[in-house]
Amino acid sequence: MTFASPYPEVAIPEIPVYEYLFADLTDADADRVALVDATTGSELTYRDLVTRIDAFAGALADRGIGVGDVVGLLSPNSPSVAVAFHGILRAGATATTINALFTPKDIAKQLGDAHAKMLITTSALLPQAGEGAEHAGLSPSEVVVLDGGGEADAASAGHPSLDDLLASGADVPAVSFDPVTHLAALPYSSGTTGNPKGVMLTHHNLVANVAQIRPIQGVTADDVVIAVLPFFHIYGMTVLLNAALHARARLVVMPSFDLRAFLGNIQNHRCTVGYIAPPIAVALAKHPMVDEFDLTSLQTVMSGAAPLDEDLGHAVAKRIGCRMVQGYGMSELSPVSHCIPFDGGAKSMQTIAPLSSVGWTVPNAVSKIVDPATRAEIGVPESGRSEPGELWFKGPNVMAGYLGNDKATAETIDAEGFLHTGDLACVDSDGCVYIVDRLKELIKYKGYQVPPAELELLLLTHPDIADAAVVGVLDEDGEEIPKAFVVKQPGAELDDRQVMSFVAEHVAPYKKVRRVEFIDTVPKSASGKILRKDLRTP
Repeated sequence: MTFASPYPEVAIPEIPVYEYLFADLTDADADRVALVDATTGSELTYRDLVTRIDAFAGALADRGIGVGDVVGLLSPNSPSVAVAFHGILRAGATATTINALFTPKDIAKQLGDAHAKMLITTSALLPQAGEGAEHAGLSPSEVVVLDGGGEADAASAGHPSLDDLLASGADVPAVSFDPVTHLAALPYSSGTTGNPKGVMLTHHNLVANVAQIRPIQGVTADDVVIAVLPFFHIYGMTVLLNAALHARARLVVMPSFDLRAFLGNIQNHRCTVGYIAPPIAVALAKHPMVDEFDLTSLQTVMSGAAPLDEDLGHAVAKRIGCRMVQGYGMSELSPVSHCIPFDGGAKSMQTIAPLSSVGWTVPNAVSKIVDPATRAEIGVPESGRSEPGELWFKGPNVMAGYLGNDKATAETIDAEGFLHTGDLACVDSDGCVYIVDRLKELIKYKGYQVPPAELELLLLTHPDIADAAVVGVLDEDGEEIPKAFVVKQPGAELDDRQVMSFVAEHVAPYKKVRRVEFIDTVPKSASGKILRKDLRTP
């Protein structure tokens, strides 16, 4: 009852990430601009990028970092992060990317769990990075400050800098490892529903996922990609950084999201492709500032990391005049498992993928929908959509497992190699997949299952609502009920009765919102996922 990818299989070489991305770099491509620092305007060609990666890898090897070692990388986006990340992999080490919003306690916990021997960070994050590194047993000399100035910079005194390492003159190390089993990246799962776990991604996992998505997305060397999603998150790491570099595209790198700067960079750099999360889509569809900028260069926008409402996606496409698509994935899948092609399917498929879907299974992979209660497989229907069930996926991009946690690995990947996503989904007769919600986040109201994401997407269609989140809370009788947390549009007059009435007009009675709380902002992870556990905490 599995359904395979409708795309032709792609070649996935068993080689390291560095070799896959850069070994065939031609002289013409070497002179192309790879990375643009949106803050300073400085540019890095592919030739310069590879030279710096090699030098960084040599410096790491000279400091005793090599195959089997783990290096922490804690930084907002910058061209230097790309150098550091690929320099770590080039040296044969494993990069554990750390959320730039982490506290010293969070940093220390991840460094300790990953057994990191070095931490790479920036001067702005040095206070918490230094404290976290110290608690993890790292000395100041084992904390590299990318933008530091060595002894001349008081803030980073005692810490080596990127320039220090690049100037070391150490030879590029000759490393040997099996790319199928050797770990390239060790991101940690977001922890939106539980304790974060180290996701073991091999070189083959990362190479496979770039190979799987490249023909679907069709990014070329002529594209200019706005890079605002964090590289420390797997979405930014694979879809933005690695896939764009493989295509020899130009990345305009932003350290964080600011709407005015985001719009200005698209306009000034004539960006053609944008990768976003739904919160950015809300701003593009609703914020009046968008009308101040010329965004006509933008051809395609892809949304991921959380479900995108179909009406919201169409509103963005209409306002900007671009194609809007979305995809699905998770850290454990490197991350993309399903994706709407950049042409919507017009050229590659017999049908156009609805924007309410996340598209088709990527090449070289299979999916299936399974009833979470009975474990019975739900087949592809002859027409319409199937009943919802848990989405399972099998392919070369499935992680090697969770670091030091065999029990969690066995609970997530079964004996046949299918990864159980924990997401409720259905499939239509064309094989397009539709995400309903997280299984663990479904609200059980009087025996009925209420998907919070469905209510959130509905709330976002209200003209006076800027953002929203829904969680299950207990009422006076101990019954779980849907509660909406709502962010009003500036100047909007809206009360809880109006919100509840709006929802009631569009959903079945058991799905109605029964409590409303107005808040200033919805807590979200760096990738745009709603942190429901934070909303449940008074």
